Amino acid sequence: MRLDLKGKHALVCGASQGIGLAAARELAELGAQCTLMARNAERLEAAVTGLPGEGHATAVADFTQPDAVAAAARSVVDRAPVHILINNTGGPPGGPAHAADAEAYLAAFTQHLVCNQRLVQAVLSGMRAAGGGRIVNVISTSVKQPLDGLGVSNTVRGAVANWAKTLANELGPDGITVNNVLPGATRTARLDQIAEAKAAKTGQTPEQVLSGMAQAVPLRRLGEAEEIGSAIAFLCSPAAAYISGINLPVDGGRTRSL
Repeated sequence: MRLDLKGKHALVCGASQGIGLAAARELAELGAQCTLMARNAERLEAAVTGLPGEGHATAVADFTQPDAVAAAARSVVDRAPVHILINNTGGPPGGPAHAADAEAYLAAFTQHLVCNQRLVQAVLSGMRAAGGGRIVNVISTSVKQPLDGLGVSNTVRGAVANWAKTLANELGPDGITVNNVLPGATRTARLDQIAEAKAAKTGQTPEQVLSGMAQAVPLRRLGEAEEIGSAIAFLCSPAAAYISGINLPVDGGRTRSL
């Protein structure tokens, strides 16, 4: 199986921790040079020093500011063309859809879809010049099955999934694949926040909430960030060259739909 990514440059967003950092590690293990993008410069510097291989870099950008994200992406491309783009950023706050302010929807749409769009536009010419590329969007299983208490996230994640499918159709002739990875309940800082919020409402401990989440998964455990990172890295590899336009759940079987 061809998994070698030597000579490839990956721009990995939300890469100072969690799934983004796990994806960067897996890509670096396969030989890619990685540029990690997130808003916290100190965390980024700590993250990049732990990657295997050499030639890795960082780019600081706040994903609430699309212009800043675009400028940071252009500076990355100016240093070296990007062959792999991993779109990943923290999810919107929880709560029911009907109670969310319009501003919450606008903020989430900006952070997730608009920033993704600006990043794709920044790296696209380099991918075309190289004869192909990989775009992987880290979304959520909610694009297949909406999750209770995550109204804004459910809505915006669905928009991103349809945007990505459209891109896959448009960019396929350029040899560029576009896929979505849908993490299930995965041990990250965001999941801990969700568990703490639910615990405060139900009187349970966060540990009890997490245990209940694990029991809802057929494999009876939560996912690890490294497992999501492995799926992302595979979709970026030569072995996945004929996979495009898909939503790939990595959720231990929790999603009930096909």
